[in-house]
Amino acid sequence: MSDLFSEQGGDQPGFFHEGALVAVLTTQPLDRCLDYRAPEGGCMVGAFVEVPLGPRRVLGVVWGPGEGGYELSKVRPVTRVLDAVPMREEMQQFLKRAADYTLTPLPAMLRLATRSPGLGDPPSMRLVYRLGEGEPDRMTDARAKVLEVLRDYGGLAFTLKELAESAGVTTTVVKGLVKQGAVLEEASPRDLPYPRLDPDLPGKALTEDQQAGAAALGAAVEAERYGTTLLRGVTGSGKTEVYLEAVAACLRRGRQALVLLPEIALTSEFLTRVEERFGCKPAEWHSGVTMTERRRCWKMVGEGGAQLVVGARSALFLPFRDLGLIVVDEEHDTSYKQEDGVLYNARDMAVLRASLCSAHVVLASATPSLESWANVQAGKYARLELTSRFGAAVMPEMKSIDMRAEDLPGGKWISPALRRAVERRLEDGEQSLLFLNRRGYAPVTICRACGHQIGCDHCDARMVEHRFLKRLVCHQCGESKPMPLKCPACEAEDRLSPVGPGVERLAEEAAALFPSARIAVLSSDLFGSARAMKAQVEAIAQGGADIVIGTQLVAKGHNFPLLTLVGVIDADLGLQGSDLRAAERTFQLMRQVAGRAGRADKPGLALLQTYQPEHPVIRAILAGDEERFWAAEADERRHAGVPPYGRLAGIILSSPNVQEVFDVAADLARRDQPLRAIGAQVFGPAPAPIARIRGRHRVRLLVKAEKAAPLQGALAAWLAQVRLPSSLRLSVDIDPQSFY
Repeated sequence: MSDLFSEQGGDQPGFFHEGALVAVLTTQPLDRCLDYRAPEGGCMVGAFVEVPLGPRRVLGVVWGPGEGGYELSKVRPVTRVLDAVPMREEMQQFLKRAADYTLTPLPAMLRLATRSPGLGDPPSMRLVYRLGEGEPDRMTDARAKVLEVLRDYGGLAFTLKELAESAGVTTTVVKGLVKQGAVLEEASPRDLPYPRLDPDLPGKALTEDQQAGAAALGAAVEAERYGTTLLRGVTGSGKTEVYLEAVAACLRRGRQALVLLPEIALTSEFLTRVEERFGCKPAEWHSGVTMTERRRCWKMVGEGGAQLVVGARSALFLPFRDLGLIVVDEEHDTSYKQEDGVLYNARDMAVLRASLCSAHVVLASATPSLESWANVQAGKYARLELTSRFGAAVMPEMKSIDMRAEDLPGGKWISPALRRAVERRLEDGEQSLLFLNRRGYAPVTICRACGHQIGCDHCDARMVEHRFLKRLVCHQCGESKPMPLKCPACEAEDRLSPVGPGVERLAEEAAALFPSARIAVLSSDLFGSARAMKAQVEAIAQGGADIVIGTQLVAKGHNFPLLTLVGVIDADLGLQGSDLRAAERTFQLMRQVAGRAGRADKPGLALLQTYQPEHPVIRAILAGDEERFWAAEADERRHAGVPPYGRLAGIILSSPNVQEVFDVAADLARRDQPLRAIGAQVFGPAPAPIARIRGRHRVRLLVKAEKAAPLQGALAAWLAQVRLPSSLRLSVDIDPQSFY
């Protein structure tokens, strides 16, 4: 092998000459690397390659030298080496460590790292489509949809298939618009570097607090050593401007930076702030950009042609050439946990990735996760505080409305006290926000004749009425159907009735109470695209609504300067159930929502409607003594031995056959010796709270262990004892965030 594999290259370190045996990790669900012969011209360790697998050709990465042990002439050669920078050793280590921690097969991790559309295509193979200057001779609904999509995406390029699918039309419609000059068809150029950001442009004037924070983060970045800092600042304190100075320090060192945001709708405002600070926009990586732009981002990150990436959690798996800073904005947000496919927490994976490439991590939040707070207390993370709002803004006053004392008719949810507060804002030309964390019109539809509640045909979940869509929707599997005219069980007509409020029903009530007010509803299911959602958020910020009614979407960092009142319709909602994080999440959500008020020069007020004003969490929210809340919550978790002072792993089994899934789960529970050996306990099996989703019956087990226990190894040994039927799926959720 020494004549074929060169440590010093031909030659570069890790170079395989033509014919050498190489191990290729493919993206296919296999349990090992496969051996191939290096192609003509050879290849590097980490090279992205196309290899034959049966009759197909699949994507893979050269992982190292092959194992051998068989006749070399019978080994199939690598088909070709792709035009992409080879995967760095640091990235290989990250994927291995992430796979080991989450107990995910390595090929599944590789799929996350190769989600670049058309990775193997040379640019000359692709045509792209943009908005043209011409007008079609005749406008149809289909043509209008195509042009609307192109305008929504601000002139970005689409492939033919992507544009047709986004508009919901056939490719013939697009081709017709090309002939009319309304759409341009172009040969895709080679992926170009992004415009250079200038870190030395003047930033905004910073307060004394902000200057100290920026200096500390800048010094940490310049040290080019791993570290993590929790940047905690009250809502509206200017955390973004502080960590943008850390980005500037990173760019001055010639390194790359990554900023993770929890919600696509936040990117528009954030990109504007980046452009103001650095002179041009950064690369974007999320589902709201076109496939052509995603491919460009992936390539340029690897080549060093993208200095800063703003993205969703999956941006952590981009092939950065020299990553020096990772910012996790709103680090407490639950959307950083991937809940299907590969189950990982982007906040934790950011820390892992930074530790492998000597980067610094900034975890920014007004209401940090208890995990991050505990790591600060333990000395693992540094902590920076921003204690006051930027400029003339002050923190909103917070009060509760005791609903037990309010005279509120049945079927209504806006109390007289809250109504009066909204009316005062309308008189003063200010905005109000009514917050309810329930999408749709009503969470339950019941028959008043027989008591039947309309459920999903494929899940053990009630269907939610979406009156704006005139449909019932299952929030578990996405199944929808028209609102029936009669009861499916007893066939009684005109007896179906909504029970409980959603934001649509709240909007209906608000329209009746405030007939002259302009009302806007912010809920993720009401927008066809991320761009449409961004447009609505921008319109509200510019004064396009008097009353905003929204779900938790509104709590994620939006800045509405005219908003001075926040009314929380049901502050008790998150306190229900047995989730160990219920108190923490309610506290975070209420504080974040309240923080939308009074972010400019006018004082804000937050009113929490509650039937439990004496509840410790409600009292902590109103008092604003966050340290006391975290300390009390930490003490409870420590005594219970649960995260962050213990370890949990969820095992979820599912099958179309309910007996099969219970039998396998019970068998697994009986074979718990590997777990008992490390002092872990197994709870269950038990039906999942939503016991059937998409026709599959679900059973859960929960494993609890001490903080220092070697949990992953014991779990792997435990699960290896049971052979699973082909119809049964098993997933492992390390550090579960939800228990549905």
